[in-house]
Amino acid sequence: MDSRIIDDAIEYVRGIFAHDYGGHDFFHTIRVFKMAAAIAKREGAELLTVQLAALLHDVDDVKLSPKTHRNRERAVSFLSRYDIPQETIAEICDIIDTVSFAGTDTVTPKSLEGKCVQDADRLDAMGAIGIARAFAYGGSHNRAIHDPGIPFQEEMNREEYRNSLSTTINHFYEKLLRLHALMNTDTAKAISKERDAYMRSYLSEFLAEWEGVR
Repeated sequence: MDSRIIDDAIEYVRGIFAHDYGGHDFFHTIRVFKMAAAIAKREGAELLTVQLAALLHDVDDVKLSPKTHRNRERAVSFLSRYDIPQETIAEICDIIDTVSFAGTDTVTPKSLEGKCVQDADRLDAMGAIGIARAFAYGGSHNRAIHDPGIPFQEEMNREEYRNSLSTTINHFYEKLLRLHALMNTDTAKAISKERDAYMRSYLSEFLAEWEGVR
């Protein structure tokens, strides 16, 4: 059943995210799925739970599906089609609940499986792809690329972070440059170190070009 449910989940999320162009597209989900599985294998986590949580981690995201967010309706509906114990469904939903960055309200998952999925999702917000996703999301939400007159906010709670209308460059300081220090697993920490350095180098070049000095 494992391979069938994974294949079905991939097609399920393909249908949901096929026309998303704001950084949470189908390929984001697949990258998180692959990275989470790789981390799980290195860290000794239960693979199927990690795979399913990774594939379903955005289907009820409050930014993308606010009507189903509270009860994780899409995730539960999909998982209930299969012979999956209720406690496993609850565990997957708990992982999904704790994956996202939420400012000062960010939660560290209790289980190793949750940590693997959270790390994978954070890694996809870093490096070259993370930069591309940041600008795709900002553009799709009518955010300025950069405005030196708008300072970034160092500490925001969940609601403040969710409702922030800051610039995309500020988003690097408000979230992306914080992710390396927040990684849970040794596997993710090693990967994130290079991605963090890449983003910092990019920002240095961006700001120099913005000021017209290069």
